[in-house]
Amino acid sequence: MGFYLFILPAIAFFIAMLASQGGVSGAFLLMPVQISLLGITSPVASATNLAYNIIAIPSGIQRFRKERRFIFPLALSIILGSVPGAFIGALIRIKFLLDPRPFKFFVGLVLICLGLRLILIKRRKVDAVTDVQIRYMSLKKVIFSFAHKEFSFSPVIIFLLVLFTGTVSGAYGIGGGALLSPILISVFFLPPHAIASSTLTGTFTTSIMGVCFYYMLGYSPNWRVAILFGIGGMLGMYVGARTQKYIPERAIKFILAILIFIPALKYIFSYFLQ
Repeated sequence: MGFYLFILPAIAFFIAMLASQGGVSGAFLLMPVQISLLGITSPVASATNLAYNIIAIPSGIQRFRKERRFIFPLALSIILGSVPGAFIGALIRIKFLLDPRPFKFFVGLVLICLGLRLILIKRRKVDAVTDVQIRYMSLKKVIFSFAHKEFSFSPVIIFLLVLFTGTVSGAYGIGGGALLSPILISVFFLPPHAIASSTLTGTFTTSIMGVCFYYMLGYSPNWRVAILFGIGGMLGMYVGARTQKYIPERAIKFILAILIFIPALKYIFSYFLQ
């Protein structure tokens, strides 16, 4: 076990440091580590990933909040949509879904398209990373300023979007952040430097609900592994959040694209190989 005391936190640190740049936890990248290196199989591995999120994510959120890069209306919309979405998705998975592979294949194609859009789309240049300031807020529209520019979104639309992506992630075991972050960046044109904290907050909230749900089903996380991952992830999230403002937006979008290509290709290849 002594070897794992160092290698597991190191792996989680590297993954979290990169993933937090794009507003995702990178927990899905820990799944092959659990299966291949530790011999932990799903659903315990899934519960352990969620427990890792609970331990690792708060340090990144707190760092973003300290730098005033936290959009409360966006975070609230994500939380309100993701919690019921995850519950509905879990019920669908248990009651009705027999073979998730066809839909995972479809989601894989969607993720590929989003990843390519992240890389290829041209955005307004961000002059400098500054704090977020809310200019106007209502249920229909929120306007905020960031990096000397104004951005906007509809909390209602974000809620409905997250309700859908949360349902999909709950039903098919797909990371909600891997779906949400690229959509917010490439479709809604929100800056990754400003939204990362909000998407991580949503992932943190759904992870708590997910761990509780696995407990009710009798699948407790492997807390020893979750803590070792969590220690590295906590440090990695903090470093990622601390250094993100120095990373160009295009580089962050490229990192996020690579991260979502990994599960996308897995879903597509698994459809043909099984």
